[in-house]
Amino acid sequence: MSDSDAVLVLADGTVINGNGLGCHGNKEGEVVFNTSMTGYQEALTDPSYKYQILTFTYPLIGNYGTNETDFESDNVHVSGVVVKESCLSPSHPFMKKSVNKFFEEHKIVGIEGVDTRALTRKLRNFGVMNGILKFPYDEGEIDELKEKAKRAAGISDYDLVTMVTIKEPKIYNVHGAKKTAVMIDCGVKEGIAKNITERKINLIKVPANFSADKILEYNPNGIIVSNGPGDPKRADYIIKTVRELTKEKIPVFGICLGHQILALSSGADTYKLKFGHRGSNQPVKDLITGKCYVTSQNHGFAVDAKSAKNANLEVTQINLNDGSVEGLRSKDLKMFSVQYHPEVHPGPYLLGHVFDEFREML
Repeated sequence: MSDSDAVLVLADGTVINGNGLGCHGNKEGEVVFNTSMTGYQEALTDPSYKYQILTFTYPLIGNYGTNETDFESDNVHVSGVVVKESCLSPSHPFMKKSVNKFFEEHKIVGIEGVDTRALTRKLRNFGVMNGILKFPYDEGEIDELKEKAKRAAGISDYDLVTMVTIKEPKIYNVHGAKKTAVMIDCGVKEGIAKNITERKINLIKVPANFSADKILEYNPNGIIVSNGPGDPKRADYIIKTVRELTKEKIPVFGICLGHQILALSSGADTYKLKFGHRGSNQPVKDLITGKCYVTSQNHGFAVDAKSAKNANLEVTQINLNDGSVEGLRSKDLKMFSVQYHPEVHPGPYLLGHVFDEFREML
């Protein structure tokens, strides 16, 4: 492959050259970074990365290949991928194919040979921004690509949940289960569904546009609002549904985007973070127990703490890096939420008690 046959152009006019990886294509999206050292397959198949060009800060991606068990959904959702180096000779006993083959098979447009440290520093200093990733490209296209990147729609311009939610309900029947939870699928990771069913709870996953009345037809003992992509305020129909469900006094549990939706349904506000939290090393403090956890996260929006208190919500956990809200609990309803991912795929495995808390609420 020839040098500099792929290019990433940012909205501020920055041009980053590299070598093409995966399929040919021209992709746009919000350029973000993930600081995890492992878990690239889980990230690529996480619906929360819809309309994002994902930069991996770890310099070597693909050293253990890809397998058949680390999928978090049926599809790859990233718009594009930026890496320093992809491993051509991976090694792992459960490996099925290299990331290069994985990229080609799933039609992922990528670029390697990039100084991902410099790109990450730029995004930390100036905030995430839109970009255009093109492979292959021609030098004569650069001005046009700069203009396209500058004009590209922002992530808040789309209702991304509708692009990733399931089309029909999916039922997980668990032998011996005595309780049933309905999960509003905003772009859920399979690790979340697995953690629920492992706790002997029947699970019914429903499309994000299901009304409260349709959800109540399942006679659920509890409601889960899942993770998902984009700006929570664009999912106003889910906010309305959750507000109606809470009137029924049913226990409600929110994760990531679901955490933000629960806050909005209660009257709190959300805001966009400068560069988000994406990685498996985010420190969180539980304000009730005093314990600290290293958490796995993937989000670009957060709940405003002051507005949460005014909405009769108690802030139960905070991020120790920036003080942002990581956990909420209603003061008068059976409702709580966490901003991080307690299913911890790819890790660290410290947060199963969050699912136990939901089970106890049922």
